[in-house]
Amino acid sequence: MNENCLIIGASGEIGMAIANRLASEGNKLVLHYNKNYKTIETLLSQLPEESVLDVIYGDFKTSSGINKFIESMKIPVANVVFSSGKSHYGLLQDTTEDVMDEMMHIHVKAPWMISKQLIPNMIQQKQGNIIVISSIWGDVGASCEVVYSSVKGAQNSFIKSLAKELGRSNISVNGISPGFIDTKMNNEFSEEEKKIIIEQIPLNRAGHPKDVAHAVSFLLDNRSNYIQGEIINVSGAWS
Repeated sequence: MNENCLIIGASGEIGMAIANRLASEGNKLVLHYNKNYKTIETLLSQLPEESVLDVIYGDFKTSSGINKFIESMKIPVANVVFSSGKSHYGLLQDTTEDVMDEMMHIHVKAPWMISKQLIPNMIQQKQGNIIVISSIWGDVGASCEVVYSSVKGAQNSFIKSLAKELGRSNISVNGISPGFIDTKMNNEFSEEEKKIIIEQIPLNRAGHPKDVAHAVSFLLDNRSNYIQGEIINVSGAWS
């Protein structure tokens, strides 16, 4: 590794774990955040100063927000990890079109557009990694999370198809599909509901952000470069 890496969603708990892991391995980082700059400040205090090349704000809820972020990207990167996202819990018939559009932009259009911007340089350098943090719901679906499951399913298709498109250019495209990870995203569940979920997980615990970070590190290792178009479950065998 030891290359420039863009982390989309570095202010989230999974993004922070990924940043810490990659920095510890000598990578130089470009960090994206949206609302949580205080968390970015915390992250910066944890990382070696020389490991951070840039910090960029970006709001991906609209096309204009995505394009503004792309215009702010000045440093070439060999790797990008998409760990940004938000959940939406509720019945489909109660979900507004605005929420649907926002979820589509954040989870699908942002990876499309940012990857499109980065790919030409990766092709020129004949190397690169695109990693998307998806979700097991993108494969099996979840009741009351139809929109979230849909956009995660779209991410899975993006991973598999782009991997075929870029394989001959020596660019790796893979995904990581977390299960129930102990982050703020799951605060919508009560403690009793969390207990019931954990009882269904064969490893009998929630996942940790560092579990996802380990998988990212594995995929970025040159020894993993024959893995292409795969989506690795980090779920404790929960499904």
